[in-house]
Amino acid sequence: MGASQTHSEHKYQDLVGKSGFSVEQIENLQKRFQQLSGNEETISRENLNSIPALANNPIKKQIIEAFFDKRNQHENEMGSFEEIGFEQFIMVMSHFRPPTLKTTEEEKQAMRKEKLRFLFNMHDTDSDGTITLEEYRKVVEELLSKSDAIGQEAAKAIADAAMLEVASTNVPHMAPDDVYEGITFEHFEQILKGLEMESRMHIRFLDVDTITMHCGKSTT
Repeated sequence: MGASQTHSEHKYQDLVGKSGFSVEQIENLQKRFQQLSGNEETISRENLNSIPALANNPIKKQIIEAFFDKRNQHENEMGSFEEIGFEQFIMVMSHFRPPTLKTTEEEKQAMRKEKLRFLFNMHDTDSDGTITLEEYRKVVEELLSKSDAIGQEAAKAIADAAMLEVASTNVPHMAPDDVYEGITFEHFEQILKGLEMESRMHIRFLDVDTITMHCGKSTT
């Protein structure tokens, strides 16, 4: 057992340093990855799209795309992957890693910023560094789409009003004729300043140990 543990530590040493996960956590995530991929080396959008627990999620598309967004690899790359391997999967999952008792305050702030950037990227669909009214409107419409009581025009009006509220909060000295280009990451940070992230950023649909999760190929 000791030899096996040493082998795992050596095998995952690079990922431990990059992601902040422990060897045990990485081993558990590898099991999930294998179930999602059907024991293949990569995961596609189709693999995630078939997860039952995601079926009725109003922002299902944004969640899936986040896994293939190169911006979420802790690097300065743009664009998206067609498929992702285990390392890319781990790097996306690292955004959901909670702090430990040993995490310093400085490290906590850095982790929070990464989590916020991840959320921001989910809604900045054209990767231009700004969440525009149109992008924000789509999110609101999707969130409200399950309600029969709210029509499309009402959803648009709610999104527009919310964006104007953000504009007045973050750019209070705008002239009447000025056009608000959208939410920048700095604005986004300010909007969510008081939000406690650790208890809100979770991905329960990836709990492949549950009975309701049927991803990948059967091993029986």
